[in-house]
Amino acid sequence: MSYETILLEMREAVAIVTLNRPEALNALTVTMAREFKSAFAEAGEHGARAIVLTGAGRAFCAGGDLREMQQIAKQEGRLEAFFDEPLRLLHDCVLLIRQTPLPVIAAVQGAASGAGFNLALACDLIVAGETAKFNQAFVRIGLTPDCGGTFTLPRLVGWKIAAELLMTGDTVTAARAAELGMINSVVADADLMESVLQLAGRLAAAPTAAIGRIKRLLEESATNDLAAQLELERTTQIESGQTKDFKEGVAAFLEKRPPKFSGG
Repeated sequence: MSYETILLEMREAVAIVTLNRPEALNALTVTMAREFKSAFAEAGEHGARAIVLTGAGRAFCAGGDLREMQQIAKQEGRLEAFFDEPLRLLHDCVLLIRQTPLPVIAAVQGAASGAGFNLALACDLIVAGETAKFNQAFVRIGLTPDCGGTFTLPRLVGWKIAAELLMTGDTVTAARAAELGMINSVVADADLMESVLQLAGRLAAAPTAAIGRIKRLLEESATNDLAAQLELERTTQIESGQTKDFKEGVAAFLEKRPPKFSGG
């Protein structure tokens, strides 16, 4: 497919999905949300076993496009128009990241603000360039957060730090974000994509069916009690034990050789 606001590139089994509105710091629009969903689907059709999400130019994503928000409200004749279908589309993108049974890695350079920050938080792993900055910008314009920020952030950094970041809109450096547990690692800006692609390649060569089940386990652990989580672990382990990857993993271990996983 051809896209207006998204770039999709395949590097062997790794799909690189790039938010591509650099002139607007990759601010999120309705078109981008629709194309985002299509790009993830196309990546799967091309056999992707890991996905990298990044932004073009000097920012990862500046959040929702306020100009488009105003235009939609004006066209519809009501202020809340943007918060109906357009915002639901953005939320669909967050759910897509979480429900995709593949590892998704955010490569963050420059600003990740508001919904852009929360889009990155939805990814399984985040690697940031050393000059990357994060903020929950919503409160600065009198809005409450979207795209899962109030769900994900407190689970990563704790209630008090999340309240501080959400209520002040203060900017956090990449180094501080790593200290707080919001992201996985910080690398030199010039090394960002190389580092992320190495990590993505490693995950793409892993038993991705098991990784998909790990994502499910982590997701459901947010609401399960211990008994329910133990039962889900038993169920998913049975499912994993019936895969070709498990047979290959055991055979490779016994034969003292590196495994060759197929993702099935």
